[in-house]
Amino acid sequence: MASALQTVTNDPTTGLIDAHGRRIEYLRISVTDRCDLRCRYCMAEKMTFLPRSALLALEEIAIIAERFVTRGVRKIRLSGGEPLVRSDVGDLVRRLGGSLGHGLDELTMTTNATRLADHAEALADAGIRRINVSLDSRDPETFRYITRHGDIDQVLGGIAAAQRAGLRVKINMVALAGLNEAEIAPMLDWCVAEGLDLSLIETMPLGAIDEDRTDRFVPLTRVFDALSSTFDLARDSYRSGGPARYWRVGDSDTRLGLISPLTANFCDGCNRMRLTTEGKLYACLGHDDQVDLKTALREGGVAGLDAAIDEALRIKPKRHDFRIEAGAAPAVARHMSVTGG
Repeated sequence: MASALQTVTNDPTTGLIDAHGRRIEYLRISVTDRCDLRCRYCMAEKMTFLPRSALLALEEIAIIAERFVTRGVRKIRLSGGEPLVRSDVGDLVRRLGGSLGHGLDELTMTTNATRLADHAEALADAGIRRINVSLDSRDPETFRYITRHGDIDQVLGGIAAAQRAGLRVKINMVALAGLNEAEIAPMLDWCVAEGLDLSLIETMPLGAIDEDRTDRFVPLTRVFDALSSTFDLARDSYRSGGPARYWRVGDSDTRLGLISPLTANFCDGCNRMRLTTEGKLYACLGHDDQVDLKTALREGGVAGLDAAIDEALRIKPKRHDFRIEAGAAPAVARHMSVTGG
């Protein structure tokens, strides 16, 4: 293995290839670790966020993103935290939208949609064509419980505004035993009726929270078997660039995606890296190995940036080590909001 790692030398003109031969074409960028919700499986109720002085400036995010595009990244997803709580995110979207058709094939965003109604048209105008909305329940009380204080009407209003703006919407729903498992089939029914896609996600052991994730873990193998008895599901070759496997729901326009890091490991085809809001580049969501792109850029310019990216390619692990076991520590200490969804 050591010799294989040592042979990783990436020419900036030939794309991004990691030590295991995987081509990196997808960059996820967390523009903030802050969020206006406190979802129980994602965050502790009382969070300590990064000081604003530690964050990458918008210009720095743009330079890093554009360098990745030059080197072969074809898709960028903006996330958080909640990206729309960052006041200058609109400027970033417009700037990155300028790379569409010039190396970048797609610019997308993951949002909780609480502020989407105010931003949907601007996102569409900047070149975003589809978004992911994190929504684990449409029941007002269950939604408020999961998010600790969220208002479902805000989210539904944001989704409606996005559709009016011409954005394709995919719902991201984390399957949670005892909370929303019974709502999965009704959520899929609703998505079919509204012309939305739905991705189901297994809860992941990232960061310390106030509950035991073991009590909430639902294997998607079980969920899929239950849905198959009710819905006509046909395997679909569609790929969004991420890890989801898709099925077409009957003769509708809705796709059902499954993201199952624990029951169906998808690391062999990993094409992603994640940039945090403080400039750390994580080669894997489930490992702590990272390189500091903020320092590399500030001290070494583009050459320093390229060297740091090459190091991240060298250290990218073959697979994550996610486990859900009673009393087990999280796979990594950082919360999902730090790394970005």
